[in-house]
Amino acid sequence: MSKVAVLMAEGYEEGETLTIVDLLRRHEIDVDTFYFGNDPFVLSMQKILVKADKQFSDEIKNYDMIVLPGGRPGGMNLLENPEVIQMVQYFNNEHKFIGAMCSGTVVLEKADVIKGRKVTGYTGYQDKLLSGHFTDALVQQDGNLITSVGPATPYPFAYKLCEVLGKNTEDSRKRTLYTLAKGK
Repeated sequence: MSKVAVLMAEGYEEGETLTIVDLLRRHEIDVDTFYFGNDPFVLSMQKILVKADKQFSDEIKNYDMIVLPGGRPGGMNLLENPEVIQMVQYFNNEHKFIGAMCSGTVVLEKADVIKGRKVTGYTGYQDKLLSGHFTDALVQQDGNLITSVGPATPYPFAYKLCEVLGKNTEDSRKRTLYTLAKGK
């Protein structure tokens, strides 16, 4: 079974974090949320306190994918943590999956893992993700790297994460009414 580590830094964006965890777990993917410091309760961007599963540690190296949600100041808190930068570099060097969305994508630039690769991110981030080839796609995959735009895109992003981990999302898309939301 695939294992995914979702990082929850203070100020994480709720939809980008919890929707992803929800949809991955619906696909029977083993997902753990990771907190920083000693307190497992992490305050979100909208001041919602959520208990994360595990403390950030090298245990994450045993996972198949790491996910970096955005948020204010969640994305910056990830960006300013040298251990997160090192972990992203480890995942890239090991050709493991890295998912990032919204302000979480700036971590990829600092970790120097997007050079010459297709990426997307929040509006205006073409000026922040300079070493990559910025696209206007809602979700962009380039090898082991999957990026997405922001608060309105956790569903297509999460479905893409499921798919790269070998899950069929067709039935789930119907059950979550995602096909209706897209006008199909």
